[in-house]
Formats: sequence, C-alpha cells, structure tokens
Amino acid sequence: MDFELNEEQRMFRDSVRSFALRHLAEGALARAHAREFPADVARLMADNGLFGIMIPESDGGVGGTLLDAVMAIEEVALVCPRSADVLQAGNFGAIRTLAEFATPAQKERYYSDLLSGRTTVSVAMTEPGAGSAVTELTTSLRPDGTGWRLSGQKCFTTNSDHSAFFVVYCRFGPGLEGIGSIILERGAEGFSIGEPSYFLNGEAWCPLYFDDVFIPPENVLLGPGGFKRQMSGFNVERIGNAARSYAYGRFCLSQARDYALNRRQFGRPIADFQGIQWKFAQMEVGLQSAQLLLYRCATAAARELPDAMQTAVAKYACNKIGFDCANEAVQIMGGLGFSEEALVEFCFRKCKGWQIAGGSLEVMLNRIAEGVFGRKISQRRQAEQPRAGAS
Repeated sequence: MDFELNEEQRMFRDSVRSFALRHLAEGALARAHAREFPADVARLMADNGLFGIMIPESDGGVGGTLLDAVMAIEEVALVCPRSADVLQAGNFGAIRTLAEFATPAQKERYYSDLLSGRTTVSVAMTEPGAGSAVTELTTSLRPDGTGWRLSGQKCFTTNSDHSAFFVVYCRFGPGLEGIGSIILERGAEGFSIGEPSYFLNGEAWCPLYFDDVFIPPENVLLGPGGFKRQMSGFNVERIGNAARSYAYGRFCLSQARDYALNRRQFGRPIADFQGIQWKFAQMEVGLQSAQLLLYRCATAAARELPDAMQTAVAKYACNKIGFDCANEAVQIMGGLGFSEEALVEFCFRKCKGWQIAGGSLEVMLNRIAEGVFGRKISQRRQAEQPRAGAS
C-alpha cells in the first residue's frame, strides 16, 4: 500500500501551489472580508485550467480525478482561504452534478459560461421545513402542456446572490420516488429572489420564490425517481466541503506555529511551553488522520462519484479537525487571532459553517452508523405498535 503521490500528482500539486503563490497570496486578507464573490479569481482560475478538473475533456473539462481536485483546493486554501471557495464552485458543487446527469444539450447550453468562470450555478435544496430531512421538501411541479409549473421556495442557497442559474430540488409527485430536479435560470418569469441575508462567515444567501414558473421539458435534469442519483452527486460537494475544512485546519496550524515561535512571554517563545506544544501535537495527529480518510475516499472514487460511507467518514473527520485547529489557533494567537487582522478568525467562522452545510455532523454520524450496522436506519418516528392483548 503506497501512501505517496506519484510524480504526475506531485507535479500537478506543485503547479497549483505556484499559481496560488503568484496570483493569490497578495490580497488574501482583503478577499476574506469582501462581501462580493471574487469573480476575477474565478476567471483567472478558469484561464489556468483549474475549473472543471473532474469534467471529461469531451465536455470541455480537464479530465482529471477527484484527488486532483482535492489537492488543488488544498493548495489554494493554504495561500488564500477565500479563493478555495471559488475553486469549489468551479469543480465540486452543482457543476459536477451536471457533468454526471445533464443531457448533451444542457451541457452545451451551460458549460461554456461555467467553465470560463463567467458565472456560477447554485444548488437550491433547503427549505424552511426541509433541512437535514430534505425528503420533506414541498417545492413542487404540476404538469402544464409539454412542460411543468414550479411553485415553492428555498433558503440557505450558497451563491444565490449572483448565480446565473440554479439546480432546484423539487417534487414531481409524492414520496421519495417523486423527487427530482430542474434547471432554472435567473430572471425566469415567476422566479423572484429576496433580499440577501448573511451567514456568520460573511457570505450572502437570498430566499428564492417560485410562483408558477414554467419549466420546459429540456430543463428537467432528473425526473421522478432521481433523488438517490442526485444525492450521490451531492457527495462530491461534501468532499469539497471536507477538503476545505482540512486545508483551513492546516492553514491555521501553520499560522499559529509561526506566531508561537515568535511571540515571547515570560522571557521565552510561547512555543517552549508544554501546554502550547500539546495543542500543536494534537492538531497534527488530527490533520494527518483526516487527510488519510479524505485521500482514501478521493482515490477510491477516481473519476467516478465517491462512496457515501467513505464520504461521510471523511467529511466528519475533516469538519471536526478543521474547526478544532481554527479554534486552537485563535486561542494561541490571543487578541490577534480574535481580530480581523488574522485569517484564522475567518477560518474559524468558515469551518463552523461546514459542520452544518452539506450534511451536518449529526447527519454524517447517522450515515456512518448505517454503514456500521449494514442497514438503512430511518430517523422518522415509527408508528406505535399495539400492545399484546390490547383491543
């Protein structure tokens, strides 16, 4: 069993690192605190072959592997944490779902703008009454001539303040088998976008409202019965979430290490104190462990969709250690770490969000438990069975 990258992988990793140091190091702090999506970074990454890493060359992508995309997001995050979100949008989210399930006509229509970094696509999944229990969504379609009419609403949609179009999870009919998805363009008649609200990490989300929006048949991505396939594609987004969590944790360890070696208290560097040393030792063990789980999942998937169980394990481990490292870095760096003058404060806020987004820690634990017991375990309340002898 070989735990080392091969020569081609090392060359790719080093090229991304060089790109990040050249183009993204300057202005990293300003990007982290800017409200606007860094569209200039998106175009720069696209021009340098960092968008569509996992998309086949025949569709205009790079034709690489999931591990390539994971390494790329790590190297960017280690230089400019905010820019890692741009790489996520160009590789891991809805763009990867489209690669797997979109028709040739849909790819031809949307990929040009996505792969060039001119726009982004968002996944509209969460509703006020359907978060972790996404199967309880109520946004629905009704037949209308050759197409459909979409009604309902969505919330907590990442990049909704600027995305040009959306992959909307919705109902064609009742039950799990009735759930599918459609592609909806910004500006469609009956589609309105509310005023932005802001997450703790500074990113905006807008409520989305669908008032009898006409959906032509060519905009159906996955019809009835497509929910499980959609969620298998969503595992890629979870890996992007996990990779950023891990990379932010590694970034925070590096920042705190430099601080601890230079910050002097009581006549010596604080790195000389055992209490500080143990924090770094525990962070390093956690980071190495999480990276192995992340790389195992990405390597096993290669150019396919990742395994659900391995994805849950990797996301849980990376989400935990990413936030723990950010939290410890803030503590080690004291007032500076708590201020907006240090990027560990930004990483702290971002990593907390990833423990919720894309499947919370608790949902990941439920999925892991299903793997342990080898069976699906419903979280829904079961109908009470009558007691023996009861009339």
